[in-house]
Amino acid sequence: MNIKPLADRVLVEPAAAEEKTASGIIIPDTAKEKPQRGTVVAVGPGKPDEPTTVKVGDTVLYGKYSGTELQVEGSDFMIMRESDILAIV
Repeated sequence: MNIKPLADRVLVEPAAAEEKTASGIIIPDTAKEKPQRGTVVAVGPGKPDEPTTVKVGDTVLYGKYSGTELQVEGSDFMIMRESDILAIV
């Protein structure tokens, strides 16, 4: 994949949505929630006065409606600013 984020942007591969509840009930596609966790795939160089704190391979939590969805080579990704990331897990 040849995507290199610019400035403080981060490319994240979202985790798969939950298929079952803890009690074993299967969740249909229409009721699945958008995942809020993912793995960092690429990181931009950061701003001149603020280097990026996340690195490739980190598992992160991000806001429900943050970022822009992309589809590259059949895979789904999200590109967002580093400030949209809430925590590193």
